[in-house]
Amino acid sequence: MQIDNDKNLDVILVELSNKIEALLEKHEEMALHIKEIKEAVYHPDQGIYARLRDLENWKNAHSRILWIIGTTTLGLVTATLWNNIIA
Repeated sequence: MQIDNDKNLDVILVELSNKIEALLEKHEEMALHIKEIKEAVYHPDQGIYARLRDLENWKNAHSRILWIIGTTTLGLVTATLWNNIIA
């Protein structure tokens, strides 16, 4: 009876050891994936924050251009109407 218990305990310990090794492998894999995600997000030249910064700069520049075009158009329309009223 003691021999069966010892064998069962040995089997359980081997299974537990295998599961712990598998868990450690998954942990290392997960750590690698987290590192890759962190690099993708925070990379100064190609990360998500860099892309958002570029999009924000593009938006600001185009917003200024649209304001200039709109103001110029309004000025030309006003000048045309003014000249037609006076003339």
